[in-house]
Amino acid sequence: MSSNILITGAAGYIGGSLVADFLARNSPLIKKDQIHAAVRSDEQAEALSKLGIHVLQLDLTNEDAVVESVLRHNISIVVHTASSLDVSLALPLVTALGRQREVSGADTFFIHTSGLSAFYERTGWPSGRMSDAGPVFETERQFADSYPLRKTDVTVIEHAKEKGVTSFIVVPSTVYGKGSGAWNQLSVVLPIYVQGCISNKSVYKFPQNMTVSGVHISDMTALYTTIIEKVIQKETPPSGTEGYYFALAHDISWWELLDHLAKALHARGLVTESKTQVWPSDEAAAEALGIPVQYVQILWNSGDNLTTKNTYKLGWKPQWNKERFLQHLDDEIEAVQELGMAKSSLIASLFQSAKGPNAS
Repeated sequence: MSSNILITGAAGYIGGSLVADFLARNSPLIKKDQIHAAVRSDEQAEALSKLGIHVLQLDLTNEDAVVESVLRHNISIVVHTASSLDVSLALPLVTALGRQREVSGADTFFIHTSGLSAFYERTGWPSGRMSDAGPVFETERQFADSYPLRKTDVTVIEHAKEKGVTSFIVVPSTVYGKGSGAWNQLSVVLPIYVQGCISNKSVYKFPQNMTVSGVHISDMTALYTTIIEKVIQKETPPSGTEGYYFALAHDISWWELLDHLAKALHARGLVTESKTQVWPSDEAAAEALGIPVQYVQILWNSGDNLTTKNTYKLGWKPQWNKERFLQHLDDEIEAVQELGMAKSSLIASLFQSAKGPNAS
């Protein structure tokens, strides 16, 4: 029996690129008729239907609808890219996979997409080096209540264990590169900053330099594919509380990146000078970038202290390094000029999160 795969957030940057990657690879393990894409809107459904895959317009918070859909389409693997913040979108999927396991007698798998900010000291993560092969779950559980991404990771893992579902937590770092999906081809972090610089005719940096990890979108989708192919071949890698996979291809120094960006934008006549300036305040940065002030430092002035062992044990071999990234920085500018702003729900979810858990 084939392993049917459901990708949530399939109209998004990562999810859409993953769908495209599956189709482009023409892998004997992942065939076109196995791919199912979950989207929200009619426009998204129309765009993805042109790819010739199964498209499901699904409210992920409706548990009955999710269970019915997973059973009807015989889904055994879910790749959840729709939201790392909102746990209510993840739990019905896990419940549905648990039900599918009961009905079919076959193992089911949930691949949850988390976020790098869960592991920033600025969000309450403890200092010190941490590997994805280390006590990540125990540490997330200890500090879960101080940041929603950690709370979601812990809840997903515990709910999956309760339902008999094999779970994995994939943690993208700062993802860059033009996506290959049918709907949204832009990430959030770098394109928003580029757009903000163009609008303000200047490139700004924060007073303190930070180093964060980065990964190209093609390497990001390759990691998901590697995990899925292992699962299909019944070579299931570490999972559950030990199933964290940090997508860390290389380091990015924010000051070095912004120095290169200032020169590249100035060469195109998009900013007035080739040198960076310093943000006068977080509030000024938030206004220029269109982000809640609570998330400005988290998104653009935080560093991680992470290493990965689990991804390389899988055989993951990222093709992009820091030098290649900086050499192709013009590609990021061209993508923003071509596509404008990302068609992403992340910004809205950040504003909702900034209001607090009881906001309507």
